Amino acid sequence: MAAKVRAKSTRVPRSESRTENRANSRAPLAPNRRGSPEAIEKRRVARVFNDVLGGRTAVAHKLDGRTEKRRQRLLKELEAGRARGARALKPTDILQRVQQLMDLGEPLRSIRKVTKIRKVNVPTEAVVDLVARLHVAYAFRPEVYRFVGLGEEILRAAGVLEGRGNRGKSATRAKR
Repeated sequence: MAAKVRAKSTRVPRSESRTENRANSRAPLAPNRRGSPEAIEKRRVARVFNDVLGGRTAVAHKLDGRTEKRRQRLLKELEAGRARGARALKPTDILQRVQQLMDLGEPLRSIRKVTKIRKVNVPTEAVVDLVARLHVAYAFRPEVYRFVGLGEEILRAAGVLEGRGNRGKSATRAKR
């Protein structure tokens, strides 16, 4: 009987071949462009364009799924006073969330319904300089500051509001 004889293989040991394969597999991949701001904007514009030309104009101002979820999350966080259920919202967090909701087109009255407006127990003089610096840095809308308990007199002293305390329609007439 002839015994099977194995020929010596010329294979590379396993450890060396693994490192070579890893090096080859790390070739630069094409970047994922689905989540880029440009791609998201293209999809949004295409949806609105299709809705308008397709005869569904009532749906044209409806928010897309991502934005609607974000709007709901921001409202829930303001209502609970907690960011993602973990930590309490700081005053700047409240300002940012209210500003984002207003940018999304959320009316002030619906934001007021879910948000507890805080009272400020700090002297006016101490807050005025900080509000002026904050407004220069973030450029929040003047209405947003009311959600952290800052009144018109503080905003006027900080230079956020100008003129007299006109509210509503009379304020827009005064600017004209």
